Amino acid sequence: MIKINDLSKRFGDKTAVKKVNFEVKDGEIFALLGPNGAGKTTTMRMLSTLLKPTAGSVIINNWDTQKEAKEIKKNIGFLTTEIRLDGQFTPNELAAFYGKLYGLDKNALEENKSKLFDYFDITQIADRRYETFSTGMKQKTSIAICLIHDPKTIIFDEPTNGLDILTQKQVEDFLLTEKQRGKTIVISTHILEVVEALADRVGVIIDGQSVAQGTMEEIIKGAGARDLREAFIRLNEQYHEPEEIIEEKKAKKKPGFLF
Repeated sequence: MIKINDLSKRFGDKTAVKKVNFEVKDGEIFALLGPNGAGKTTTMRMLSTLLKPTAGSVIINNWDTQKEAKEIKKNIGFLTTEIRLDGQFTPNELAAFYGKLYGLDKNALEENKSKLFDYFDITQIADRRYETFSTGMKQKTSIAICLIHDPKTIIFDEPTNGLDILTQKQVEDFLLTEKQRGKTIVISTHILEVVEALADRVGVIIDGQSVAQGTMEEIIKGAGARDLREAFIRLNEQYHEPEEIIEEKKAKKKPGFLF
């Protein structure tokens, strides 16, 4: 179970995330849907303990991310495009390093590695350097490495971004299989077809604010739309403030001058 309560993050005078609230149930796939720049990655980094919230809280499996970060890191798998594996190492070397980091014994490491490498077609190239791989193979290797400890909770920021159709389908099928194994999964994406393929429930985030949450049917009905695409467009039109309006508001807040 993941509970996010009034989660906020400021960077200087900019508020990237504004009192976001949502809940992820055990054994479901929850999709955080929003346009580029909406605050999805910032939210996911706070879930993974890489960023500390300015305000609000994140509870993952009864652990507080600000008070029990070490326990959470041991029990989640977090993947984001902003975190890259060292290109000089091979998948076998990376698995050994991260397996040791997570405290896996030799048997557990080999068992987990074998399952992940076989599924993602890494086994035959496991002694090649990571930097020589294609974009898709790098993504699949990254997924395998970040899940080498078989965590109960998976947090993936844009898991299919930049992938071809076949690799995207392979990643989607893997996440559905992990859900069947009882894993709790949170993904962020701006791609509607990924949400439609994977999500049990959806949270829509626009300009750093959570504006809708529920099943796809509930999101569509709540927006008075025919499908998820139309619902997303309507929600964006309703809640997104154009840049020029934001700048105008900032200008009005500036102190005047007396002459």
